[in-house]
Amino acid sequence: MNREKSLLQMLDAAVKVQHNISLILEAKALEAEKMRNWSVNHLSAATYDSHEDQLTVSLKLQEQLLELLEGINRMEAGLNKNLKALLHQSEENGYDQMMMDYDNGKG
Repeated sequence: MNREKSLLQMLDAAVKVQHNISLILEAKALEAEKMRNWSVNHLSAATYDSHEDQLTVSLKLQEQLLELLEGINRMEAGLNKNLKALLHQSEENGYDQMMMDYDNGKG
């Protein structure tokens, strides 16, 4: 397999990973909406002995959501760094010629 095909396969794999991440984010958004609805209905003052207990539970839920978002952000940053390195390397090695060959059916 030549270099151009390898680079195109790497880009295609990156696209698939990004698509899967978008599906994960969509599912997490639905989960966050359910958590919000549950919180509104169940984290009332009548449920807890003190306001401090109610606040502690609410903060724990928010911390979990923030940890999830931070993890996804770190993963995206790593993928972005890899794609930048790949594209920079491609530019140095004739990226324009590779894309012209691909567009002309030689790829």
